[in-house]
Amino acid sequence: MEKLDDLKEAYTLLGLEEFAPKEEVEKRYTTLMRRERSRSRAEVESASQGDDFAKVTAAYKLILAYEDRKITDAFNEQEYGKFKGMAGRAQKIDHFWRYYKIHTFVAIALIAAIIYGINSYIDKREYQKYLASLPPIDLSVSFYGTFMEPDNKDSKEMTNAAMLSAFPEWKRVESNIVFVPQDDMNQYAYLQKAVVTLMSEKPDIYIMDRAMFEWIGRQGALLELDGKPEISGAGEDRTRKLTTEDVPEERIYGIDLKDTKLDKDLPLIKPAEDLIIAVRVNAERPDKALEFIETYLANGAAQE
Repeated sequence: MEKLDDLKEAYTLLGLEEFAPKEEVEKRYTTLMRRERSRSRAEVESASQGDDFAKVTAAYKLILAYEDRKITDAFNEQEYGKFKGMAGRAQKIDHFWRYYKIHTFVAIALIAAIIYGINSYIDKREYQKYLASLPPIDLSVSFYGTFMEPDNKDSKEMTNAAMLSAFPEWKRVESNIVFVPQDDMNQYAYLQKAVVTLMSEKPDIYIMDRAMFEWIGRQGALLELDGKPEISGAGEDRTRKLTTEDVPEERIYGIDLKDTKLDKDLPLIKPAEDLIIAVRVNAERPDKALEFIETYLANGAAQE
């Protein structure tokens, strides 16, 4: 800490009253510095005059250090004076927090990210184990259009079970729903999602309302069913035809299973008209897809 006698001498060297305001100190030093610079070269090279200004500069620095110390002491008194005997410890803790709070936040975020990553990895491994424990998929189904699940957390499992019940030898059916309203201001947004899903997912069969059948069919995504023996029992009232860019003549691409056992068994909110089923053109299990259609056609014919 600066000695009181040294401070008094510093103010005297600058030609100021003791403890003059900092603004006056700055102004006085600036004046002396300009005066020193305006001296002739001969005068500047005088050793005694050079020493004199060096002392002025040292006095100026001493006063600035004193002023800075006053500001710091006043701040510390305001911030930590209330802690009294613990003021020093409180100051150290606060300084640590001020200097290292960003590092602390980064460390906490990093730890949280590591924990999240570990949990995600564990969850993924557990889900993979669960999938590995399941039997192979016999058929995958995508519903497109005005299909919705009822407010039931088990509705997807119920839908899969309803379709599986018609095939005693099958072990597993998987399904998903891509909702696309027919008359809605936001239909374009739903169609964008449908396009992405259509390109990224490859189910064996699609179950659709009429609007989605025509939309998906014109994308060339459906298998032509003309001549397939599995649909030989389908009358004109059940076959659904389309033209595509590659095939300008009408061909059968879908079968309407409205009012069949499938329609009655599915625990879904379904279109009022049309329940059109079609096979994806590059289905992984086309034989079982056609078996699915044939089975429900037979059930529908028996009921009719």
